[in-house]
Amino acid sequence: MTTTVLVTGGTGRLGRSLVPRLVAAGHEVRVLTRRHREPAAWEWVVGDLDTGRGIGAAVAGAQVIIHSATTNGRGDVAATRTLIDAAAAAGKPHLVYMSIVGIEKVALSYYRAKADCERLIEGSGLPWTIQRATQFHDLITAVCDAQRRLPVTMMPSKVSFQPIDVTDVADQLADIAAGPPAGRMPDLGGPQVRAAAELARSYLGAIGRRRAVVSIPLPGKAMRDYRAGNHLARDRAVGQITFDEFVARIAAEREGR
Repeated sequence: MTTTVLVTGGTGRLGRSLVPRLVAAGHEVRVLTRRHREPAAWEWVVGDLDTGRGIGAAVAGAQVIIHSATTNGRGDVAATRTLIDAAAAAGKPHLVYMSIVGIEKVALSYYRAKADCERLIEGSGLPWTIQRATQFHDLITAVCDAQRRLPVTMMPSKVSFQPIDVTDVADQLADIAAGPPAGRMPDLGGPQVRAAAELARSYLGAIGRRRAVVSIPLPGKAMRDYRAGNHLARDRAVGQITFDEFVARIAAEREGR
């Protein structure tokens, strides 16, 4: 039997990997969007989690909802509540939520919002699955690219990351969509834990950007928690694609332009 899957955040980094996998698996896929788009191999459904416009129609008939949309914490809790209310009124589909490793142990407002969203889902009365993952490879490259006009690239000292490829996470979410609700899934961690500065040097070297990388001590509770490794999943290093493989792919794509 074909499963109807609604994806929020389907146009983001993770969504762009996830949606084609769901289509290839034979699901009837809907992707929530705020505006009309060109036809694709999936159905675009227009709706807005901030206002609630169109959300009832978007969830109607969906057996699985994969909620990966985020506003970096600003409106995540309200948006999740809107989605839960619409889903509860539409027949209680399986709600799958994409979250982050260590959110209760890192003093960031974004992480607090993610934890609040998890609690809403757990208490929603809906069948649910929550999947946490470590940071995506793209986060490291984005931090470096944001400093591309500076004479050096600065990274936090004594901080390591365990980045994971979005395709590894997308594969897992596609598997979850095909199965029963599972509650809290084991965390997904990238294949390697590496110092932030080392990751930056790997990326800059791969793309040929000659730039010194400087490790600097950063203050604050969040940095303390990062230095303690509260965002890592060392015992769940299940990702398949290393950061070096990821940046090699970026370099190859740039050379092919």
